[in-house]
Amino acid sequence: MSALRKKFGDDYQVVTTSSSGSGFNQPPPEKKRKRQRFVDKNGRCNVQHGNLGGETSRYLSDLFTTLVDLKWRWNLFIFILTYTVAWLFMASMWWFIAYIRGDLNRAHNDKYTPCVANVYNFPSAFLFFIETEATIGYGYRYITDKCPEGIILFLFQSILGSIVDAFLIGCMFIKMSQPKKRAETLMFSEYAAISMRDGKLTLMFRVGNLRNSHMVSAQIRCKLLKSRQTPEGEFLPLDQLELDVGFSTGADQLFLVSPLTICHVIDTKSPFYDLSQRSMQTEQFEIVVILEGIVETTGMTCQARTSYTEDEVLWGHRFFPVISLEDGFFKVDYSQFHATFEVPTPPYSVKEQEEALLLSSPLMAPSLCNSGEKNSSLDCLETLEDNDSTTKLPTKLQKMQGRDGLPKKLLRMSSTTSEMTYSFGDLPMKLQRISSVPGVSDDKQGGKGSKISTEPISKSVADLPPKLQRLAGGGGGRMDGHLPPKLRKMNSDRFT
Repeated sequence: MSALRKKFGDDYQVVTTSSSGSGFNQPPPEKKRKRQRFVDKNGRCNVQHGNLGGETSRYLSDLFTTLVDLKWRWNLFIFILTYTVAWLFMASMWWFIAYIRGDLNRAHNDKYTPCVANVYNFPSAFLFFIETEATIGYGYRYITDKCPEGIILFLFQSILGSIVDAFLIGCMFIKMSQPKKRAETLMFSEYAAISMRDGKLTLMFRVGNLRNSHMVSAQIRCKLLKSRQTPEGEFLPLDQLELDVGFSTGADQLFLVSPLTICHVIDTKSPFYDLSQRSMQTEQFEIVVILEGIVETTGMTCQARTSYTEDEVLWGHRFFPVISLEDGFFKVDYSQFHATFEVPTPPYSVKEQEEALLLSSPLMAPSLCNSGEKNSSLDCLETLEDNDSTTKLPTKLQKMQGRDGLPKKLLRMSSTTSEMTYSFGDLPMKLQRISSVPGVSDDKQGGKGSKISTEPISKSVADLPPKLQRLAGGGGGRMDGHLPPKLRKMNSDRFT
């Protein structure tokens, strides 16, 4: 434990979530209640189809798949029953031919040529059929050329036997080669965990492969099963929502050589956007995990499934590392595959964290001017100045902030200048630039203030066309003599 404290810090507490973990004595968290699962931990779906009516005939239309899907005990029963009935039927046919021809009564007559030699009762007819079907051919019982109906029955027996062999043996071979047992060596962690990873709240679970043979093109998908009601009032008992585990980035394509931790980042697009530690105690949901891949040895597609209910998701936990570097190889300790330890995790949802961040952000300060009574623009500027006004002033003005009362005067001057600019909002842009040329600021501001206002005026004049530049450069102050009468009158009203 001291080594773990040294490695992960004093704030971390190791917790085991499986009885298989060694060295951890703390019991797993108690479940709230046991409820019906949609998918068991072993991947079996708890769904039964009932009241099919006339739809049961569809199973007979695909008889081969129906036989493969049956359980082993029923499959073996059908296998033995089919061969037994076929053998008894064909043996009865050979006995019936011998009975019709009278071979049973003259079986020991050396001068008589029967249809099948040495067949004088049903057991002997059954033995002849088995010898013929299995191509044993002891040589004691054989068909003669004096029986055309026996030749036709022999051809029918050969064709029927080939069909039965192909159907039943093929069914058994497909059932034995199914990769369902390969899924037994694909492990999922017993619990899922929610904690911070890379600064984001993340849902995590672990997958592993116990065999040395790889899963080719392994891909993982997650579905969230949760009941909900639409705005129209429709109730959806098991609504399926997709959980992104890296589809956009390709992280869902796994190289499953060692145990991997699958992550789902909880963001605005996640169904768990408003899930918190408190709300998880009242929520009811089930996370279905589907792992698919191609078995390297057989080339067949294998699928492994499991699920996590809300009481199997641990808030504020992280999986214990299981990979260590040995002398020349990496060692995986599967005894700690299910083990987790506690880490500091905020108990709030991502939605609550974002709302708290917006409320504490300085960008929300302008809302103070819009709340309560209506304030003037000067009062709002003074309010913003108390919060963070100096960062929005030019560099030269920030240096002048050390003088008492100077930032407020400059803010008032900038506010009056902006109010005067609004009066020319209806004029074209070039005329607005001409109207901004007169050096009125020279009369009201001096020293450093005049230097600040002269530079933008010169830049605005340089952007004018040649004719307007000559008009702007003709006078050092107001250019009323060069303006049209209407603009001269508007400009005179501005300065009076």
